Amino acid sequence: MERKLATIRKVNEIKPIENADMIELAIVDGWQCVVKKGEFKPGDLGVYFEIDSYLPIEERYEFLRKSSYKKIPDQLQGQRAEGFRLKTVKLRGQISQGLMLPLDMFPELKTTSPGSDVTESLNVELYEPPVPANLAGQVRGKLPGFLKKTDEERIQNLPEYFENYKNISFECTEKIDGSSMTVYSTEDDQGVCSRNLNLKEDEQNTLWKIAKQLELHKLLKELNKNLALQGEIAGEGIQKNPLKIKGQHLFLFNIWDIEKRQHLTPEERMEIFDSFEKRVPIRHVPVISSEIKVFEKYKTMQELLDFAVGKSLLNKDIGREGIVLKSLESIGREIISFKVISNKYLLKHNA
Repeated sequence: MERKLATIRKVNEIKPIENADMIELAIVDGWQCVVKKGEFKPGDLGVYFEIDSYLPIEERYEFLRKSSYKKIPDQLQGQRAEGFRLKTVKLRGQISQGLMLPLDMFPELKTTSPGSDVTESLNVELYEPPVPANLAGQVRGKLPGFLKKTDEERIQNLPEYFENYKNISFECTEKIDGSSMTVYSTEDDQGVCSRNLNLKEDEQNTLWKIAKQLELHKLLKELNKNLALQGEIAGEGIQKNPLKIKGQHLFLFNIWDIEKRQHLTPEERMEIFDSFEKRVPIRHVPVISSEIKVFEKYKTMQELLDFAVGKSLLNKDIGREGIVLKSLESIGREIISFKVISNKYLLKHNA
């Protein structure tokens, strides 16, 4: 599912900001963002743009130029060359994430129903930083349809989870700031993918080099199952290597059953990982807790966001990017999963 970057949403609450005459804080689902004072009241609808939105150059967004203008010298995979990128910021001591604008600024919208996705209608793109050549590789095609994209939803978009899953046990792992990698093997094909693309076999491509060094396709064939390994590559030359990892490593976080079209449970994944680990130096994302009733322990959004802040288990001198939660069992044939990103990390690294 493509990320809904721009949606019609309701303002849940308005909070004053101390010593601020022109701005106040709007609570929109699990997010909070700074808005003009008096522009919204509780219950009002507006267009909410999430962080990482890449807005087109249009007059109505020009007030963002000083803080959010971004130019990409070389266009990558169709991404616009310039625009306004939204990120986590701090204003008057308050964290502000995303942008909430009144509906009357968007007369072209054909729907104003709460929850409507207007990303495409408003020509909003996902901002993705330029990918180094050693990771981008040569494109074979789009991510195959039998795979699932490695992109967890943020908890701020899922406030209903606090009630719906309060009795469910989850695995909690550290989220690593790197580059997504998927290695798959079927009866007819095998391949290596980035987050969005199937890559041609290339000795210069980091993803393919790691897959070959670890003999991942051979291992998958020996299992005699149609599976895909999904993980994060982190280390030198990747995303500025915030964890100061030596070399480059694949950290496994998911195994996708291609035939059943579902993720393995954490227990099933760890069983396969343990069999791999004895033979090759494959690594797993750090496990913070193998079983936690997260919505029983953390009852509010803020408590859960605070829990996401902490030291990395890979480098105790550096703060972690956040956490990822996955249900221990399938619910309706799906593993329930989501991520909680540390706002402290975003403010420091999300340049």
